[in-house]
Amino acid sequence: MNRRSLMLGAVALFVSPPAFAYEGRDVVDFASPERPGTLIVNTGEKALFRILGEGLAMRYPVAVGKEGHDWAGSAEVGRKLRWPTWTPPAAMIARKPELAKWADGMPGGPENPLGARALYLYAQGRDTLFRIHGTNEPSSIGRAASSGCIRMLNRHIEGIYEATPLGTKVIVL
Repeated sequence: MNRRSLMLGAVALFVSPPAFAYEGRDVVDFASPERPGTLIVNTGEKALFRILGEGLAMRYPVAVGKEGHDWAGSAEVGRKLRWPTWTPPAAMIARKPELAKWADGMPGGPENPLGARALYLYAQGRDTLFRIHGTNEPSSIGRAASSGCIRMLNRHIEGIYEATPLGTKVIVL
């Protein structure tokens, strides 16, 4: 089997080559010291891996932050919401004044940019303001398209949401 390795700290992770269509997900070889359930986002590959254990992970295609809007580090899932309210930050409203009508929040629903579910990432007990969430723009998947959050297809975030308890470790490379 043809494999590539990624470095996570001093530990090599072996990942099978991209073999999924952006509409799908796949079980891939993924040797990791992390516990099953851990979420690892490889922004360069635009993929989220949910560690299954025994050298395997479920791989999901994602959209990641545009240059200058990206983030990397370790966090944990500190909050989870179904059909979350979206409130554009002031900097985004400054770039796109038409979003000012949502300064107090856009209710959850199919038109909401956060999609069907959102996992809120916290580090040291504080909200990082980064999320793993669904999207109403499925064509963004596989691209550096967001303002920093990790976007997933709604059907994928719905499954991740159900399988991911509060406190789950998230690593963004």
